[in-house]
Amino acid sequence: MSRTMKPVLLLLAALLLVMTAACGQNSGKGKDALTTVKFSEVIRSIFYAPHYVAMSQGFFEKQGLNVDMNTAQGSDKGAAALIAGTADISLVGPETTIYIYNQKGEKTLKAFHQLTAKDGSFLLSREKLDAFAWSDLAGKTVIGWRPGSSPQMVLNSVLLKEKVEGVNVVTNIASTAMAGAFTSGQGDYIQVFEPVASTLVKEGKAYLVASLGDFGDYPETSYVATSDYIKAHPDIIQKFTAAVAEGAKWLNTATDDDIVKALKPFFDGTPDDLILQSVNRYKAQGTWPTEPVLTQAQFDILQNVLVENGVLKAEDKVTNMDDVVDMSFVQKLGKTD
Repeated sequence: MSRTMKPVLLLLAALLLVMTAACGQNSGKGKDALTTVKFSEVIRSIFYAPHYVAMSQGFFEKQGLNVDMNTAQGSDKGAAALIAGTADISLVGPETTIYIYNQKGEKTLKAFHQLTAKDGSFLLSREKLDAFAWSDLAGKTVIGWRPGSSPQMVLNSVLLKEKVEGVNVVTNIASTAMAGAFTSGQGDYIQVFEPVASTLVKEGKAYLVASLGDFGDYPETSYVATSDYIKAHPDIIQKFTAAVAEGAKWLNTATDDDIVKALKPFFDGTPDDLILQSVNRYKAQGTWPTEPVLTQAQFDILQNVLVENGVLKAEDKVTNMDDVVDMSFVQKLGKTD
């Protein structure tokens, strides 16, 4: 190599380093330009697949949002995070908006996107049954969800409808410990979400006997924020809604392999076939509505269930749904896409 070539090569190397550094700085600026949204999900479940898809496929980033997600382990905790300001948006049961509204406090909550239109839990038995009837639960123990939670209330409403008495529903086990309690020998039945349900069945530790989604239309989980946050950040709410809606649409057209790849990071350790089975099971029962709107009819069903379960007095029903619901952002989706 000639001496005259060395300075040229050194200059090229220096230019390459500068260009690399500049690219790194630009990438950093692009990431910093994203608006961070503090987000709290009620539990981790494939029941909320459209949200995870929106994260893994970059739909939130496309809208200029960075979602900082944590798992609250309960709608009550997710709602509390909104009131305390530790979360901007929570994925919780819309009944929380009614509870907070009736407290007449300084802050109120509003649901702005209806993610699910069915209950997402399944009833599993310890023993294999030739046939199942709800009356089989009489005198049995069911490991269930905390009092006042949507899955607990839906199960109780089913038992009331079927006139089944004498069922011992255990409601004081943390959601993260329910499967472990069942596999250690507690309870005759367990009520769980996917992919836990499919996992227990595949491991031969339980048998699927019923879907609580068969209860019918029920607005189980909504995206909720404080009225103040929605008023101050309508652009963020609109972008957030658009990203989740795109996630739901993607699920309906993506290949099986792509669906598994998109959800795998959020369900580490869950076999691919169970991830896909869980998604298909939720699809089959119409879990994710084409139009993610909380309707007046669904709101009426919700309040009737709350009254039936004794967590809301009939005279305390919210008469004007708009006081706790704002579906304007969902209704704008077709106009803003």
